[in-house]
Amino acid sequence: MPIRPFLSGQAFSPETIRDMSLVFENVCEAMGLKTTEDPATPLVAQKVIELVERGVRDVVTLYTMTLREFSFDE
Repeated sequence: MPIRPFLSGQAFSPETIRDMSLVFENVCEAMGLKTTEDPATPLVAQKVIELVERGVRDVVTLYTMTLREFSFDE
């Protein structure tokens, strides 16, 4: 899953990691970033992880909040 390299040993359930990866991929796509080649992708991954750690688990909410953090609304 694309977000795994950014987890730094943090423990999340498989379902949560799946959802985080989905959001990470979709946010990167919406922002025109490549998930593996763009220097900004670690910032997106960190934001997704931070929001999940703060308790945001709904995929749509996580996606929207992540985009807003970068002042990027669809």
